[in-house]
Amino acid sequence: MIHEIAPHRYRNEYRSQSPDKNSTLLCYRKKEVLIGRGRGNEIHFPTFGELESASDSLYDNAVYLFTVDGHPYYLGGDPETFRLPGYAWENTEVFRTASPSHLAFAGITGAQLNRWYASRRFCGRCGRPMRPDAKERMMRCDGCGQQEYPKIMPAVIVAVTHKDRILLTQYADRDYKKYALIAGFAEIGEPIEDTVRREVMEEVGLRVKDIRYYKSQPWSFTDTLLFGFYAQLDGEETVTLDREELALAKWFDRKDIPVEANHVSLTNEMIVRFKEGGRLPE
Repeated sequence: MIHEIAPHRYRNEYRSQSPDKNSTLLCYRKKEVLIGRGRGNEIHFPTFGELESASDSLYDNAVYLFTVDGHPYYLGGDPETFRLPGYAWENTEVFRTASPSHLAFAGITGAQLNRWYASRRFCGRCGRPMRPDAKERMMRCDGCGQQEYPKIMPAVIVAVTHKDRILLTQYADRDYKKYALIAGFAEIGEPIEDTVRREVMEEVGLRVKDIRYYKSQPWSFTDTLLFGFYAQLDGEETVTLDREELALAKWFDRKDIPVEANHVSLTNEMIVRFKEGGRLPE
């Protein structure tokens, strides 16, 4: 999956440290990211040394993000001033397929943090400007004392199975048109297992039993922490489709599943695991 970058090591604890010329600057403009392409079409990001002539305040306004293999990544600068030969603005969806994988993960994780910082410029309680805290990843309002931490939304991915069949879906009104599994966000006060039951019932009108946790995945494309579950059908198998959420929900025999491994998403891994007859959680 996209976050599994070993032997590279991601460290996300906040550090109050300043960048140098070799530090990497992740630059975002709405849903776009500034990247370069190297040999074999591999991606890379600009350094502060490459961009320092574009802004007098580049170093002063940089926000520390994380390290990969000890190398620091930062966010900052006015993207409208960045015009760098060999680099171009591309949609952040590129990180679904880009290589090397550790840079793709760094790029999409930076995009999630960029969205959070951009949406926390002003206090939601009193409306005054927020500022980054010096000790931890948090935005602070000096007016009323409000503290805001990064937004992470818990959600479930559910593989509903029935003997040698699995229920695959396609989203309605989304750019992503490939097969997926039932998914949905947890509600306040709801155990995550109840989220599984509720989402399956709401989206396809089915009951499930033997709910078994598989694994989790941070999914920065949607600011989500995903919890993957397998669950068996409990009773009637006829689908009642929620057409506001799904365009299709269809049972597939194991041998007919039209999905190939891509090593990016939890959804794909769970489908392929069932397709190949891998051992499921008990």
